[in-house]
Amino acid sequence: MTTSRRDFLKTAGVAAGALSLSSLPSWINDVTAAEEAAANGINKNALADIALNTARKLGVTYADIRINRYRNEFIATREQQVQNVSRGQNFGFGVRVLYKGTWGFASSRRVTPEDVRRITQQAVEIARANSAYQRKRISMVPVEKVVTTWKNAFEKDPFEVSIDDKIQFLLSLNESAMKTEGVSFINSSMGFVNEQKFYASTDGSRIEQYIIRANPSFTVFAVNRANGDFQSRSALGGPQGMGYEYMEKHDWKKEAQQAGEEAVMKLKAKAIEPGKYDLVLHPSHLWLTIHEAVGHPTELDRSLWMEANYAGTSFLTPDKIGKLQFGSKIVNFIADRTQPAGLATVAYDDEGVPGQRWHLIKNGTFVDWQTTRDLAAMTGQKKSYGCNHADSWGSISFPRMPNVSLEPATDNTSLDDLIAGVEKGILIYGDGSYSIDQQRYNFQFGGQVFWEIKNGKRGEMLRDVAYQSRTTDFWNSCDGLGGKATYELGGSFGDAKGEPGQSNAVSHGCPVARFRQVNVLNTARR
Repeated sequence: MTTSRRDFLKTAGVAAGALSLSSLPSWINDVTAAEEAAANGINKNALADIALNTARKLGVTYADIRINRYRNEFIATREQQVQNVSRGQNFGFGVRVLYKGTWGFASSRRVTPEDVRRITQQAVEIARANSAYQRKRISMVPVEKVVTTWKNAFEKDPFEVSIDDKIQFLLSLNESAMKTEGVSFINSSMGFVNEQKFYASTDGSRIEQYIIRANPSFTVFAVNRANGDFQSRSALGGPQGMGYEYMEKHDWKKEAQQAGEEAVMKLKAKAIEPGKYDLVLHPSHLWLTIHEAVGHPTELDRSLWMEANYAGTSFLTPDKIGKLQFGSKIVNFIADRTQPAGLATVAYDDEGVPGQRWHLIKNGTFVDWQTTRDLAAMTGQKKSYGCNHADSWGSISFPRMPNVSLEPATDNTSLDDLIAGVEKGILIYGDGSYSIDQQRYNFQFGGQVFWEIKNGKRGEMLRDVAYQSRTTDFWNSCDGLGGKATYELGGSFGDAKGEPGQSNAVSHGCPVARFRQVNVLNTARR
């Protein structure tokens, strides 16, 4: 007897244990197998030859084709209920051409020789039409020809782990959180993404990449039913460029139980008194400040006003490079497409440029940008840093953020060492709500868990905390960094940019860090 789609949707909402692998409908596996066979059955190199030869005959100076397959899986639970189980995949190709210094792009989900030829012609027609309005001709810095295959470093492919095992993992995590008296409910989920990317260009490169990313999460809620107050605490362990081993190596159950305890404590926590405080920021919090106040303003297309509609431009203008004291002398920010477990880690970007590591901020001074092949040419650089990326075969590739991370201290400074140097301060864990202006200069950040620091020791829990500053004031106030043992990698699956919008996964690593005399607000006060 086969299971209908309606029956499956009913099953997904039943109590723990009722959904097992044997109850999954056969059509899910049948569709997956058929789509995988279609993706594996094509000759990518032959299709690339058609696209590139067609583009050359039509007079382009450059062309590339990306033939990509994307798989994703998402499982969500609440307490002992399964809320959602979804799997999806898509497969298609996109062709980008440079004609008379103007970009053209077209794509299709029909991956056949006829469609490749048709779509390539369409991309050239688009570039030809756009060239009449191109104010300044685009050129590209050169790149070496590469023929290779690559997989990111994962141990266990999550798409080969059973749905049932994943569900049982989440339900046991929920049970750990609910052990604490006062915890009202918990939502938990895990999501996985697989990118299978093929790239070929008129430069002669043929590159295949297989990339896995994992995004587990949970949020625990505690409610004071007498006064209606509720507080939450979400997972501090962020997404990683890893496989299912991430679920097994990180102690998610222990963290969920701790989250439950802290959510309950937040109901009785002391409200912050506004004023100037020293801040000690944990990596689970600081990664987001890095993303917004370092990652985005060092995107060169924002500085050149080529990107403005989505999240603004940048206060870092070209005249500031090599001159602006962005932060204190101990502040060093590294852009890195090779960082282990990084969400933006690749062997090659979507222009065939190898993954690299370079300084954006060195000894506190702003020294470099995030670039692509055309951005590098615009600014007189001889090579690209490999920051070109598209979130789909159906999206045109354009400048996207690499992993951007704060280097730790060279000594063994610990969290307790940094706290010991604070008389009046706040220790902050976890990311929260935030606000930042259109040039990435004035900002305000909240968090999840706040602890008072008094006379060099951690004290009682606080609540309703947010801090505000200017980007350069904030990073210049940094006077202490933890050593390598305090370094952790945070990040996001959802860095949005562009019009139409695209989403990029990116990581930001950092040690614990101390900042002096930062303005702190009470977010509950009007």
